[in-house]
Amino acid sequence: AALLGCCDVIIAAKNSNIGMGGPVMIEGGGLGVFQTEEVGPIDVQAKNGVVDIVVEDDTEAVAVGKKYLSYFQGSTKEWEAPDASRLRKIIPENRRRVYEMRLVIKGIADIDSFLELRPSYGPGMITGFIRIEGKPFGVIANNCRHMAGAIEAEGADKAARLLQLCNVHGLPILSLIDTPGFMVGPEIETRAQVRHVCRMFVHGSHLSVPFFAVVTRRGYGLGAMAMAKGGFHEPAFTTAWPTGEFGAMGLEGAVQAGFKRELEAQEDPEKREALFNKLLDQMYDRGKAVNMAAYLEIDSVIDPVDTRKWIMKGLMSAPNKPAKEANLPFVDPV
Repeated sequence: AALLGCCDVIIAAKNSNIGMGGPVMIEGGGLGVFQTEEVGPIDVQAKNGVVDIVVEDDTEAVAVGKKYLSYFQGSTKEWEAPDASRLRKIIPENRRRVYEMRLVIKGIADIDSFLELRPSYGPGMITGFIRIEGKPFGVIANNCRHMAGAIEAEGADKAARLLQLCNVHGLPILSLIDTPGFMVGPEIETRAQVRHVCRMFVHGSHLSVPFFAVVTRRGYGLGAMAMAKGGFHEPAFTTAWPTGEFGAMGLEGAVQAGFKRELEAQEDPEKREALFNKLLDQMYDRGKAVNMAAYLEIDSVIDPVDTRKWIMKGLMSAPNKPAKEANLPFVDPV
């Protein structure tokens, strides 16, 4: 199993068990008596990130393995574009509502070209491979259905490893951003959040492949910067959909922290809420994507339908080093 962990990808069937030692070794070490099925079952190894892709059986494993390898073998001549107009309807009008980021990915990628890695591990981050006009890309994206898309330790590791895979194999990267930032609080610090999230900055700074960022809704704080290779000016381009909004932190929290005295001065709960909403609306207006573009913080605000066109134009114009010139020619196993 230790050698298995050295692989770039691990594909396992649902009936698999993966462990550092079997029942005999465990019992011999005085660690208890267990059945084979109790040691490293697939539900454990998928949730903890050991297994990248879970399949039904050996037949599907071979098919998925071929698909995985195909991304590193260049472009395909035959491809089918999705109905891009559907992208306009995915983001809810209510900015507090969640949506399915995987629909965004599939709305940008060629039909049936999305291969997701480690979906059960670090669920706040989506990673995998796609094709656009037959050309292979790596993709990282925030999942607002889990903790509103906040970046946790596991999700950061997951994204950092995808960045390494793409850099070593020469694949361009697409980042779809909708995050309130890095997760904070006492609980997340017990998971070494500081050590894990910094990997996105470290590996992002060493990328030699084209990198493109699209903000679908929220681009808040250092978390959004990490999703954009370290800053909105670092990618080949950073664009936003009209639903994009930006800020140093979540707007609600920014109002509560920045206007604490003013809010506390309002003794009437209704007046306090009215003031809060007024201040929130003001911050939201200032942080709209169109205003960010006006101040050149991002490159443009685009129609979601044009996302594929922007990516392909960016790919054609972005410089790219051969994979062998990657600054870090290896992929760590985390």
